[in-house]
Amino acid sequence: MIRAVISDFGGVLTTPLAGSLKAFADRSGLAMEELNQALAAIFARDGAHPLFELECGRMTEARFLQALEQTLRAELGREVSFVDFAEALWAGLAPNEPMIELMAALRAEGYRMALLTNNVREWEARWRAMAPIDDIFELVVNSASVGMRKPDSEIYELTVQRLGVPAPSCLFVDDLEHNCAAARDAGMQAVLYRDPEQATAEIRAALDASA
Repeated sequence: MIRAVISDFGGVLTTPLAGSLKAFADRSGLAMEELNQALAAIFARDGAHPLFELECGRMTEARFLQALEQTLRAELGREVSFVDFAEALWAGLAPNEPMIELMAALRAEGYRMALLTNNVREWEARWRAMAPIDDIFELVVNSASVGMRKPDSEIYELTVQRLGVPAPSCLFVDDLEHNCAAARDAGMQAVLYRDPEQATAEIRAALDASA
């Protein structure tokens, strides 16, 4: 029986992150391939992926952006400024109201609710302002606060431990298949979010089937 719903934040409770990131890249005259190559170059040099380090709270936002600027300067031979990166990224995101309303309804129906997000320490005030997080979710597990990230198995284990609900009684919702696959490996059921109508139907079907 499903007793708890564990939701992702970005891309489920918001519009897609990829579109916002691409809009920033386009405005800066960058191809997404160039941005990905810069991240790969930092990984090859430092032995740790900078995005993963950022989301695990081991790298500050300022250091992450500085590393990108320096690497792109070396790779492209020109300056690319990330001074307003966070502002531009968040300006391109909007609340996904149907999913926020669904999560609020599930809380009202008595389901235990948790938010499991790969996020950035410096961005917490921004994402918390986009939805009534504490009204809906009794537990928030933020990668930047716990030093691990999806799809690492440890962060799923930590979430169910803190929630106090066994993994087979949890339904996980995320917009990335590898995060859903890791949740299934941890013993949960999972719904891959593609759009509000599809996700709502699949979430409701899973809950009804387990009742």
